[in-house]
Amino acid sequence: MSVTAAIAANEQAIGEQSSNARVTFRTQGALEGPTLVKLVSREHTIAVDEPDVLAGGNAHANPVEYALASLASCQAITYRFWAAKLGIQLDGLEVAAEGDLDLHGFFGLDSAVRPGFTGIRLEVTPLGPESPERYHELADAVDEHCPVLDLFTNATPVERRIAVPAS
Repeated sequence: MSVTAAIAANEQAIGEQSSNARVTFRTQGALEGPTLVKLVSREHTIAVDEPDVLAGGNAHANPVEYALASLASCQAITYRFWAAKLGIQLDGLEVAAEGDLDLHGFFGLDSAVRPGFTGIRLEVTPLGPESPERYHELADAVDEHCPVLDLFTNATPVERRIAVPAS
């Protein structure tokens, strides 16, 4: 299915029944080594690990690298969708994301330092024949509608439950 056809089909389905807009995504898995985690999302397996310096096997990207990959890939996909919606030709797109982390927070060495990113830089290069103004218009639309960028820029309620085995 083309991007344009997917947009039309989803907009029609949502227009006919607004509850069609509400979806839930899920991943689940387990710790399988000192820092190796294997998860499944739909039928896709995702493996996560830490580098050697953090006791990992360095076999896969770590969680914060996946967070950056999620941001970068969501940006690319959102650019594709919004280029189609706005009639902007997008021949390709290059994207890079980098984030700064202060391990004082993760290791609990300084309670004033948050464990998450202290800053993220995102560089997006749209490729195609459009004017810079059109690509800036596209960037503004993407910034308003990218789900993962929204996660990074707005607080999201998280409900955590712990299932402790009975002793």
